[in-house]
Amino acid sequence: MNRRLLRIGSPIFMVFAIGSIFLGCNDVDKLEKEISKIDVHLQVSRFDREFAEATVADLAGLKQTYPFLFPKQYHDSVWEAKLKDTIQIELFEEVGKAFPNFDEEKQDLKMLFQHIKYYFPQFRAPEVITLTNEVEYNYRVIFADSLLLIGLDNYLGPEHRFYQDIQNYIAAGLDKKFLVSDVADNFAKKVVPKLADRTFLGDMVYHGKLLYLKDKLMPLADDAIKIGYSQDELDWAMANEEPIWRNFIEHEYLYSTDKNLRLRFIELAPFSKFGLELDNESPGRLGQYMGWQIVRAFMNKNEVSLEQLLRLPAEEIFKKSNYKPRK
Repeated sequence: MNRRLLRIGSPIFMVFAIGSIFLGCNDVDKLEKEISKIDVHLQVSRFDREFAEATVADLAGLKQTYPFLFPKQYHDSVWEAKLKDTIQIELFEEVGKAFPNFDEEKQDLKMLFQHIKYYFPQFRAPEVITLTNEVEYNYRVIFADSLLLIGLDNYLGPEHRFYQDIQNYIAAGLDKKFLVSDVADNFAKKVVPKLADRTFLGDMVYHGKLLYLKDKLMPLADDAIKIGYSQDELDWAMANEEPIWRNFIEHEYLYSTDKNLRLRFIELAPFSKFGLELDNESPGRLGQYMGWQIVRAFMNKNEVSLEQLLRLPAEEIFKKSNYKPRK
């Protein structure tokens, strides 16, 4: 009996492909509906507004409500001066303009917490407290067990005048569109085991796990938001995935323990450092991006739970991923 090959362009193949996509979408929709029903109690306290509108007479009440925000080594005169400081007042005003309410962010955080609770049933939503921290962008989000502190003055938009002395590649991340992603990143770092493998591959896969966890916790978010790229930066990484990988292989970086590789390809930077003319065109942290693709490839080919993935060694994930860069 003659058998006709199902070629990519054939109507039969197209019907099968469309049907597969439709079924996959249905599965995703069912999961999201299930997650949306998870009960999460989310309490948000706008300490930034309370302090901005306070008088000296209100300090005692604020200290009683938020004792952890008033270190005992500081005399009340410090807080009284802050209430009257013109720069602080301007900071409060700008945050008030950018976040007149927190409704949209609250809804997005609730959705994030529902996804966390689905994958980590023991999770309990923390109390969310918004504040200002004088643009300490390295600590824009602090996720403790029962508290989530968010410094809203770190999310005023990259062009804001408060950020004019901050390098552009850092200021680019000081945008409210990254707020929930930053919270997800802080949670991910709590549940992904600390990096023990000191190889470049280990570093890549560790960050790949963090980003893959965001795939699950923020399924509706764009990849650019998850990794903290602009869309142009993400497009560049996707278009150059094959030559990036070839560069890593040719220079035998994967099993190297050279700490400079972390500086060149993992840590926040204006661009990645290949030592080539095109460096200035590249986004930073391409090692994170490549680790993400390795972990995604592994999960597409292996039946393991999310919690199992987080504990697997980088070498096993890499070998079983059969990763091939897109061309």
